[in-house]
Amino acid sequence: MSEAVRCPVCGQRLKGERTAWPQFPFCSRRCKLIDLGRWLGEDYGLPREELPDPDEFDEEPPGRG
Repeated sequence: MSEAVRCPVCGQRLKGERTAWPQFPFCSRRCKLIDLGRWLGEDYGLPREELPDPDEFDEEPPGRG
């Protein structure tokens, strides 16, 4: 028996084997496209560190110059 998983968009419980859900981990093509739209619309994002502004440095980095 497989572990029950929920669609990350609508929360529908995906019952049965993973092969029964061709759009896994989504319950439908619609939810898959909604998720894609959220990524493309920048509703989702990956955390990143802000790089320092190069104009803030008074001198050349070590090893240069």
